Amino acid sequence: MMDKLNIVQKTVMALILATMVLLVAVPLLAFTTVAFSNSVEMTEFPKRLIPKRTVTVKVAPTSEGEFEIFYDSGEGYESIITTKRASKLEAHFTRQYAVTVPGEELVQDFKQTLTNGPMEFTYKKDLFYNFKTFFSIVPNAAGALKNSIIVSLYTILISLGIGSLAGFAMARFQFKFKEQINVSLLIVRMFPVVGISIPMAMLLIKFGLFDTRIGLALLYSVPNIALTAWITNSIFIGINKELEEASMIFGAGSVQTFAKITLPLAFPALAASSMYSFLTAWNDTISALILTNKNQTLSLVVYKAIGTTSSGIQYAAAGSIVLILPALVFTFIIRKYIGQMWGGVEL
Repeated sequence: MMDKLNIVQKTVMALILATMVLLVAVPLLAFTTVAFSNSVEMTEFPKRLIPKRTVTVKVAPTSEGEFEIFYDSGEGYESIITTKRASKLEAHFTRQYAVTVPGEELVQDFKQTLTNGPMEFTYKKDLFYNFKTFFSIVPNAAGALKNSIIVSLYTILISLGIGSLAGFAMARFQFKFKEQINVSLLIVRMFPVVGISIPMAMLLIKFGLFDTRIGLALLYSVPNIALTAWITNSIFIGINKELEEASMIFGAGSVQTFAKITLPLAFPALAASSMYSFLTAWNDTISALILTNKNQTLSLVVYKAIGTTSSGIQYAAAGSIVLILPALVFTFIIRKYIGQMWGGVEL
Protein backbone atom coordinates (compact mmCIF):
# COMPACT_ATOMS: atom_id res chain seq x y z
CA MET A 1 0.00 0.00 0.00
CA MET A 2 2.80 2.39 0.93
CA ASP A 3 4.63 1.60 -2.32
CA LYS A 4 1.53 2.53 -4.30
CA LEU A 5 1.21 5.81 -2.39
CA ASN A 6 4.87 6.60 -3.07
CA ILE A 7 4.40 5.94 -6.78
CA VAL A 8 1.30 8.16 -6.86
CA GLN A 9 3.10 10.95 -4.97
CA LYS A 10 6.12 10.78 -7.28
CA THR A 11 3.88 10.78 -10.35
CA VAL A 12 1.90 13.80 -9.14
CA MET A 13 5.10 15.65 -8.27
CA ALA A 14 6.61 14.83 -11.67
CA LEU A 15 3.49 16.11 -13.42
CA ILE A 16 3.57 19.34 -11.39
CA LEU A 17 7.25 19.90 -12.15
CA ALA A 18 6.75 19.12 -15.84
CA THR A 19 3.85 21.58 -16.00
CA MET A 20 5.93 24.29 -14.32
CA VAL A 21 8.80 23.70 -16.76
CA LEU A 22 6.45 23.89 -19.74
CA LEU A 23 4.80 27.08 -18.44
CA VAL A 24 8.24 28.70 -18.27
CA ALA A 25 10.08 27.07 -21.16
CA VAL A 26 7.49 27.33 -23.95
CA PRO A 27 6.82 31.11 -23.62
CA LEU A 28 10.55 31.75 -23.24
CA LEU A 29 11.30 29.69 -26.34
CA ALA A 30 8.60 31.48 -28.33
CA PHE A 31 9.91 34.84 -27.12
CA THR A 32 13.46 33.90 -28.13
CA THR A 33 12.18 32.86 -31.55
CA VAL A 34 10.67 36.33 -32.01
CA ALA A 35 14.03 37.89 -31.12
CA PHE A 36 15.73 35.89 -33.91
CA SER A 37 12.93 36.24 -36.50
CA ASN A 38 13.10 38.52 -39.53
CA SER A 39 10.27 40.75 -40.72
CA VAL A 40 8.62 38.23 -43.05
CA GLU A 41 8.80 35.48 -40.44
CA MET A 42 6.91 37.73 -38.05
CA THR A 43 3.93 37.61 -40.41
CA GLU A 44 3.87 33.82 -40.62
CA PHE A 45 1.16 31.88 -38.80
CA PRO A 46 1.53 29.61 -37.00
CA LYS A 47 4.99 30.71 -35.93
CA ARG A 48 7.90 28.35 -35.57
CA LEU A 49 9.24 27.54 -32.11
CA ILE A 50 12.76 27.15 -33.55
CA PRO A 51 13.97 30.10 -35.66
CA LYS A 52 15.22 29.41 -39.17
CA ARG A 53 18.88 30.02 -39.90
CA THR A 54 18.51 30.43 -43.66
CA VAL A 55 16.19 32.19 -46.10
CA THR A 56 15.16 30.71 -49.45
CA VAL A 57 13.73 32.88 -52.22
CA LYS A 58 12.69 32.14 -55.77
CA VAL A 59 13.91 34.54 -58.45
CA ALA A 60 12.42 34.83 -61.93
CA PRO A 61 13.65 37.16 -64.71
CA THR A 62 11.23 39.58 -66.37
CA SER A 63 11.07 40.68 -69.99
CA GLU A 64 12.51 44.07 -68.95
CA GLY A 65 15.65 42.42 -67.55
CA GLU A 66 14.60 42.83 -63.93
CA PHE A 67 14.39 40.19 -61.19
CA GLU A 68 11.10 39.26 -59.55
CA ILE A 69 11.60 37.97 -56.00
CA PHE A 70 9.19 35.36 -54.62
CA TYR A 71 9.03 34.26 -50.98
CA ASP A 72 7.24 31.23 -49.52
CA SER A 73 5.53 32.19 -46.27
CA GLY A 74 3.92 28.77 -45.92
CA GLU A 75 1.19 28.98 -48.55
CA GLY A 76 3.31 28.88 -51.70
CA TYR A 77 5.58 31.43 -53.30
CA GLU A 78 4.27 35.00 -53.52
CA SER A 79 5.75 37.86 -55.51
CA ILE A 80 7.34 40.39 -53.16
CA ILE A 81 9.45 42.82 -55.19
CA THR A 82 10.64 43.33 -58.76
CA THR A 83 13.84 45.26 -59.41
CA LYS A 84 17.36 45.01 -60.81
CA ARG A 85 18.92 47.76 -58.70
CA ALA A 86 21.61 46.43 -56.38
CA SER A 87 20.90 48.99 -53.66
CA LYS A 88 17.19 48.18 -53.60
CA LEU A 89 17.84 44.44 -53.49
CA GLU A 90 20.35 44.85 -50.67
CA ALA A 91 17.95 47.00 -48.64
CA HIS A 92 15.09 44.56 -49.18
CA PHE A 93 17.07 41.48 -48.18
CA THR A 94 18.51 43.22 -45.14
CA ARG A 95 15.26 44.71 -43.88
CA GLN A 96 12.90 41.85 -44.71
CA TYR A 97 15.06 38.72 -44.43
CA ALA A 98 17.95 39.81 -42.14
CA VAL A 99 20.31 38.71 -44.91
CA THR A 100 23.31 41.03 -45.06
CA VAL A 101 24.62 40.24 -48.53
CA PRO A 102 25.95 43.08 -50.73
CA GLY A 103 23.56 44.11 -53.49
CA GLU A 104 26.16 43.57 -56.21
CA GLU A 105 26.60 39.96 -55.08
CA LEU A 106 22.84 39.41 -55.21
CA VAL A 107 22.69 40.79 -58.74
CA GLN A 108 25.50 38.49 -59.83
CA ASP A 109 23.68 35.49 -58.37
CA PHE A 110 20.36 36.43 -59.95
CA LYS A 111 21.89 36.91 -63.41
CA GLN A 112 21.94 33.14 -63.68
CA THR A 113 18.17 33.25 -64.11
CA LEU A 114 18.54 35.21 -67.37
CA THR A 115 19.82 32.05 -69.03
CA ASN A 116 18.55 29.26 -66.76
CA GLY A 117 15.08 30.61 -65.97
CA PRO A 118 13.51 30.80 -62.46
CA MET A 119 15.80 29.52 -59.72
CA GLU A 120 15.82 29.20 -55.93
CA PHE A 121 18.54 30.83 -53.84
CA THR A 122 19.30 30.17 -50.18
CA TYR A 123 21.17 32.64 -47.97
CA LYS A 124 22.24 32.52 -44.34
CA LYS A 125 20.51 34.92 -41.98
CA ASP A 126 22.46 37.29 -39.80
CA LEU A 127 21.25 35.77 -36.53
CA PHE A 128 22.20 38.88 -34.56
CA TYR A 129 20.66 41.36 -36.99
CA ASN A 130 17.79 42.24 -34.64
CA PHE A 131 20.21 42.87 -31.79
CA LYS A 132 22.37 45.15 -33.92
CA THR A 133 19.29 46.95 -35.19
CA PHE A 134 17.95 47.43 -31.65
CA PHE A 135 21.09 49.28 -30.59
CA SER A 136 21.14 51.30 -33.82
CA ILE A 137 17.50 52.44 -33.96
CA VAL A 138 16.67 52.80 -30.25
CA PRO A 139 18.01 56.12 -28.92
CA ASN A 140 20.83 55.75 -26.39
CA ALA A 141 20.42 51.97 -26.03
CA ALA A 142 24.17 51.39 -25.66
CA GLY A 143 24.40 54.16 -23.07
CA ALA A 144 21.43 52.68 -21.22
CA LEU A 145 23.18 49.30 -21.04
CA LYS A 146 26.23 50.99 -19.55
CA ASN A 147 24.05 52.88 -17.06
CA SER A 148 22.34 49.65 -15.94
CA ILE A 149 25.68 47.94 -15.33
CA ILE A 150 27.09 50.86 -13.34
CA VAL A 151 23.90 51.42 -11.31
CA SER A 152 23.73 47.71 -10.47
CA LEU A 153 27.35 47.68 -9.31
CA TYR A 154 26.79 50.81 -7.20
CA THR A 155 23.70 49.21 -5.65
CA ILE A 156 25.60 46.04 -4.75
CA LEU A 157 28.50 47.98 -3.22
CA ILE A 158 26.27 50.28 -1.16
CA SER A 159 23.93 47.50 -0.03
CA LEU A 160 26.71 45.08 0.94
CA GLY A 161 28.96 47.76 2.43
CA ILE A 162 26.35 49.17 4.80
CA GLY A 163 24.08 46.14 5.18
CA SER A 164 26.83 43.67 6.11
CA LEU A 165 28.22 45.99 8.77
CA ALA A 166 24.73 46.50 10.18
CA GLY A 167 24.17 42.74 10.19
CA PHE A 168 27.46 42.18 12.00
CA ALA A 169 26.57 44.80 14.63
CA MET A 170 23.17 43.19 15.15
CA ALA A 171 24.77 39.77 15.60
CA ARG A 172 27.71 40.68 17.85
CA PHE A 173 26.60 43.60 20.04
CA GLN A 174 23.86 44.05 22.61
CA PHE A 175 21.95 47.35 22.74
CA LYS A 176 18.48 48.68 23.43
CA PHE A 177 15.66 48.03 20.99
CA LYS A 178 17.75 45.45 19.16
CA GLU A 179 14.80 43.14 18.49
CA GLN A 180 12.60 46.03 17.35
CA ILE A 181 15.28 47.21 14.94
CA ASN A 182 15.68 43.67 13.60
CA VAL A 183 11.95 43.48 12.87
CA SER A 184 11.92 46.96 11.36
CA LEU A 185 14.44 45.78 8.77
CA LEU A 186 11.75 43.54 7.32
CA ILE A 187 9.18 46.35 7.46
CA VAL A 188 11.45 48.53 5.33
CA ARG A 189 11.68 45.69 2.83
CA MET A 190 7.89 45.59 2.56
CA PHE A 191 7.78 49.01 0.89
CA PRO A 192 7.99 48.76 -2.92
CA VAL A 193 10.81 50.75 -4.46
CA VAL A 194 8.36 52.80 -6.51
CA GLY A 195 6.58 53.76 -3.28
CA ILE A 196 9.61 55.73 -2.09
CA SER A 197 10.56 57.08 -5.53
CA ILE A 198 8.70 60.39 -5.22
CA PRO A 199 10.04 61.42 -1.78
CA MET A 200 13.46 60.13 -2.83
CA ALA A 201 13.27 62.26 -5.97
CA MET A 202 12.73 65.36 -3.84
CA LEU A 203 15.79 64.53 -1.73
CA LEU A 204 17.92 63.80 -4.79
CA ILE A 205 16.92 67.12 -6.39
CA LYS A 206 17.86 68.92 -3.16
CA PHE A 207 21.31 67.32 -3.10
CA GLY A 208 21.91 67.60 -6.85
CA LEU A 209 21.77 63.84 -7.47
CA PHE A 210 18.59 63.68 -9.54
CA ASP A 211 19.02 61.93 -12.91
CA THR A 212 22.38 60.46 -11.86
CA ARG A 213 23.57 56.89 -11.59
CA ILE A 214 24.52 57.20 -7.93
CA GLY A 215 21.13 58.74 -7.12
CA LEU A 216 19.31 55.83 -8.71
CA ALA A 217 21.60 53.37 -6.89
CA LEU A 218 20.81 55.05 -3.56
CA LEU A 219 17.11 54.52 -4.17
CA TYR A 220 17.60 50.83 -4.97
CA SER A 221 19.86 50.42 -1.93
CA VAL A 222 17.23 51.53 0.61
CA PRO A 223 15.33 48.20 0.76
CA ASN A 224 18.41 46.10 -0.05
CA ILE A 225 20.47 47.46 2.84
CA ALA A 226 17.75 46.23 5.19
CA LEU A 227 17.56 42.85 3.44
CA THR A 228 21.35 42.44 3.47
CA ALA A 229 21.51 43.31 7.18
CA TRP A 230 18.77 40.78 7.95
CA ILE A 231 20.38 37.98 5.91
CA THR A 232 23.94 38.55 7.14
CA ASN A 233 22.72 38.93 10.73
CA SER A 234 21.48 35.34 10.76
CA ILE A 235 24.74 34.11 9.21
CA PHE A 236 27.00 36.07 11.59
CA ILE A 237 25.09 34.62 14.55
CA GLY A 238 25.96 31.13 13.28
CA ILE A 239 29.68 31.88 13.06
CA ASN A 240 31.53 30.69 16.14
CA LYS A 241 32.93 33.59 18.15
CA GLU A 242 35.86 31.43 19.22
CA LEU A 243 37.29 31.70 15.69
CA GLU A 244 37.36 35.48 16.00
CA GLU A 245 38.79 35.33 19.52
CA ALA A 246 41.51 32.94 18.38
CA SER A 247 42.41 35.31 15.55
CA MET A 248 42.79 38.19 17.99
CA ILE A 249 44.87 36.07 20.35
CA PHE A 250 47.34 35.45 17.51
CA GLY A 251 47.71 39.21 17.01
CA ALA A 252 45.08 40.16 14.45
CA GLY A 253 43.09 43.34 14.99
CA SER A 254 39.30 43.54 14.92
CA VAL A 255 39.23 44.88 11.37
CA GLN A 256 41.70 42.24 10.17
CA THR A 257 39.73 39.50 11.92
CA PHE A 258 36.51 40.67 10.32
CA ALA A 259 38.10 40.84 6.84
CA LYS A 260 40.00 37.53 6.97
CA ILE A 261 37.89 35.32 9.22
CA THR A 262 34.31 36.51 9.57
CA LEU A 263 33.68 37.91 6.10
CA PRO A 264 34.84 34.83 4.13
CA LEU A 265 32.65 32.59 6.29
CA ALA A 266 29.68 34.86 5.61
CA PHE A 267 30.33 34.96 1.87
CA PRO A 268 27.26 32.83 0.93
CA ALA A 269 25.03 35.42 2.62
CA LEU A 270 26.80 38.23 0.80
CA ALA A 271 26.37 36.37 -2.50
CA ALA A 272 22.64 35.96 -1.91
CA SER A 273 22.31 39.60 -0.92
CA SER A 274 24.24 40.73 -3.98
CA MET A 275 21.87 38.74 -6.19
CA TYR A 276 18.81 40.46 -4.72
CA SER A 277 20.49 43.86 -5.00
CA PHE A 278 21.50 43.24 -8.60
CA LEU A 279 18.05 42.03 -9.68
CA THR A 280 16.37 45.01 -7.98
CA ALA A 281 18.54 47.50 -9.83
CA TRP A 282 18.72 45.62 -13.13
CA ASN A 283 15.01 44.88 -13.62
CA ASP A 284 13.42 48.06 -12.28
CA THR A 285 11.53 50.23 -14.76
CA ILE A 286 9.06 52.49 -12.97
CA SER A 287 11.54 54.09 -10.55
CA ALA A 288 13.98 54.70 -13.41
CA LEU A 289 11.14 56.37 -15.32
CA ILE A 290 10.56 58.74 -12.39
CA LEU A 291 14.16 59.48 -11.46
CA THR A 292 15.94 59.62 -14.83
CA ASN A 293 15.80 61.63 -18.00
CA LYS A 294 19.18 61.41 -19.71
CA ASN A 295 20.66 58.54 -17.69
CA GLN A 296 17.99 55.96 -18.47
CA THR A 297 18.55 52.27 -17.78
CA LEU A 298 18.26 49.42 -20.25
CA SER A 299 15.06 48.05 -18.71
CA LEU A 300 13.41 51.46 -19.19
CA VAL A 301 14.64 51.72 -22.77
CA VAL A 302 13.32 48.24 -23.58
CA TYR A 303 9.99 49.10 -21.92
CA LYS A 304 9.66 52.21 -24.05
CA ALA A 305 10.67 50.31 -27.19
CA ILE A 306 7.98 47.70 -26.60
CA GLY A 307 5.35 50.28 -25.68
CA THR A 308 5.95 52.53 -28.67
CA THR A 309 6.71 49.98 -31.39
CA SER A 310 3.77 48.90 -33.53
CA SER A 311 6.02 47.15 -36.07
CA GLY A 312 9.43 45.61 -35.63
CA ILE A 313 8.55 44.02 -32.30
CA GLN A 314 11.40 41.58 -32.95
CA TYR A 315 13.88 44.39 -32.25
CA ALA A 316 12.33 45.07 -28.85
CA ALA A 317 12.38 41.32 -28.18
CA ALA A 318 16.10 41.28 -29.00
CA GLY A 319 16.61 44.11 -26.51
CA SER A 320 14.72 42.09 -23.91
CA ILE A 321 17.05 39.13 -24.48
CA VAL A 322 20.00 41.46 -23.84
CA LEU A 323 18.25 42.50 -20.62
CA ILE A 324 17.65 38.91 -19.50
CA LEU A 325 21.10 37.44 -20.18
CA PRO A 326 23.18 39.35 -17.57
CA ALA A 327 20.71 38.41 -14.83
CA LEU A 328 20.94 34.74 -15.84
CA VAL A 329 24.75 34.85 -15.99
CA PHE A 330 25.05 36.63 -12.63
CA THR A 331 22.69 34.15 -10.95
CA PHE A 332 24.51 31.21 -12.54
CA ILE A 333 27.88 32.44 -11.24
CA ILE A 334 26.81 32.77 -7.60
CA ARG A 335 24.39 29.84 -7.50
CA LYS A 336 26.77 27.57 -5.56
CA TYR A 337 27.19 30.13 -2.78
CA ILE A 338 23.42 30.51 -2.47
CA GLY A 339 23.18 26.72 -2.31
CA GLN A 340 25.63 26.70 0.60
CA MET A 341 23.53 29.28 2.43
CA TRP A 342 20.18 27.53 2.04
CA GLY A 343 21.83 24.17 2.62
CA GLY A 344 22.32 24.98 6.28
CA VAL A 345 26.10 24.66 6.29
CA GLU A 346 27.37 24.85 9.88
CA LEU A 347 30.19 27.28 10.43
